[in-house]
Amino acid sequence: MSIENELAARSGSSCELCGAGSELQAYQVTPSATGTAADYVHICTTCFEQIEDSENTDAHHWRCLNDSMWSEVPAVKVVSWRMLNKLSTEGWAQDLLGMFYMDEETKAWAEATTDHETTEAVVHVDSNGVVLEAGDSVVLIKDLNVKGANFIAKRGTAVRRISLVQDNPEHIEGRVNDQHIVILTKFVKKLK
Repeated sequence: MSIENELAARSGSSCELCGAGSELQAYQVTPSATGTAADYVHICTTCFEQIEDSENTDAHHWRCLNDSMWSEVPAVKVVSWRMLNKLSTEGWAQDLLGMFYMDEETKAWAEATTDHETTEAVVHVDSNGVVLEAGDSVVLIKDLNVKGANFIAKRGTAVRRISLVQDNPEHIEGRVNDQHIVILTKFVKKLK
């Protein structure tokens, strides 16, 4: 039986990470130990492209790891753990990593490459140097002229459930006056 056939039988012809049922392929989890189906994961094209090109990773797609991290297949656990580590700037990914369990052998396999390492972590801090996380609430410390929206966001305005701009530590996003705007972190203070 070929590796593809073994993977199709093991996965029920669906992606072992997100559950998609089409455009499946065998993905070899490195370093390969046995050269058998145990070293592979059956994944869809979307998962494959995002694993291979971490620049274009859609964090929302990977919420599927909430299910796949509990797989009994070690290769699936390894890929799930590596992706959660890549996405560790997301609060939900940190939560899942806190619950993740692997035996020593599987953990050693997962850590055997640098595939799980995030690129330089972007840290967002407010005007007082306090670290900001997605979902935090902040208050504006200065009147801000909102370009393109024709209003001024007044000092003291609370902005709830902010999101972080992943590639720029000086920018956060939030809603003010029912407008989604980008705010400079130097003009906000985190609410406790």
